[in-house]
Amino acid sequence: MGGFWANAGAHWWIILIIVILVFGAAKLPALARSVGQSVNILKKEVKTGRDETSETDADGTTTTSTDRK
Repeated sequence: MGGFWANAGAHWWIILIIVILVFGAAKLPALARSVGQSVNILKKEVKTGRDETSETDADGTTTTSTDRK
């Protein structure tokens, strides 16, 4: 009666086994590498987006713009 969280570890093992069966053990490193690269690109774009929306006025105050290009 523990519910979902009582068996959460078992669920992750089952998901891992299914992923290995679907993609194959040989392709998993390439899949992990591409996911990591995608995360890095996303982080870089989010940081760039923050830098573009934050502007410093002549008096040193920072204003943020919500205009989208």
